[in-house]
Amino acid sequence: MSVEPRHRDLFDLSGRSALVTGAAGGIGAAVAAALAERGAAVLVTDIDGAAAAVTADKIVADGGRAASAALDVRDRAAAESAAAAAAELADGTLNIVVNNAGVTDPAMFGDTTEESVLRMLDIHLMGAFRCAKAALRYLPTDGTGRIINVTSSAGLVGTLGQINYSAAKSGIVGMTKSMARELARRQITVNALAPAAATPMTATIRTDPKFAEQMLNRIPMRRWAEPREVAGAFVFLASDAASFVTGQVLPVDGGLVM
Repeated sequence: MSVEPRHRDLFDLSGRSALVTGAAGGIGAAVAAALAERGAAVLVTDIDGAAAAVTADKIVADGGRAASAALDVRDRAAAESAAAAAAELADGTLNIVVNNAGVTDPAMFGDTTEESVLRMLDIHLMGAFRCAKAALRYLPTDGTGRIINVTSSAGLVGTLGQINYSAAKSGIVGMTKSMARELARRQITVNALAPAAATPMTATIRTDPKFAEQMLNRIPMRRWAEPREVAGAFVFLASDAASFVTGQVLPVDGGLVM
């Protein structure tokens, strides 16, 4: 009978591969860097392929393993290609999928168009679905397979002026829980994170005087996180430390949702 080392590093991701979407900047770039720091080989993807390459190059310059690819998560063929490329980084196995890609299109309900709702659903909800589905054939069943979806407080409690975004992010919660139930029999965990960080996507809320104070009043810690502050939660869910955690939604938001 084999005995595990007494001081095994539960957060060591050496020998594993990861696919991170929307990783040209913000949370995605921070997560890609954090996974690489723990030893994972990371495929950095973004709709802006040139910007994704910059992120990957920085990871490599810092001593990590990374490659990049342009990926529009609305394109099923592109998602399948990205999953295959990520698996090639670890001899045909893709251990970690982080579905982070997203955009916002704020408007009050009366001004929200059907087209904008469908666009948010296509990018956030269907984008995560496509990438997870594409990765499924490469995910191992040895207990190291991870799907980590990104939702938001908007998907948990709703947000003024974001009917479209809130609907898409709420859908991700339901999809995460259903995927977790189904894939548990294959020892693949599926979880979601709801971060609140200072990124280009939150710039409108953070810089608009009307919304900025209201939002900060809702966050007990009275500030936004830097992307690197939320990246550790992704590493946790990707690691052996979270081998028995599945179907959960983890807010990393300074107490915004509790």
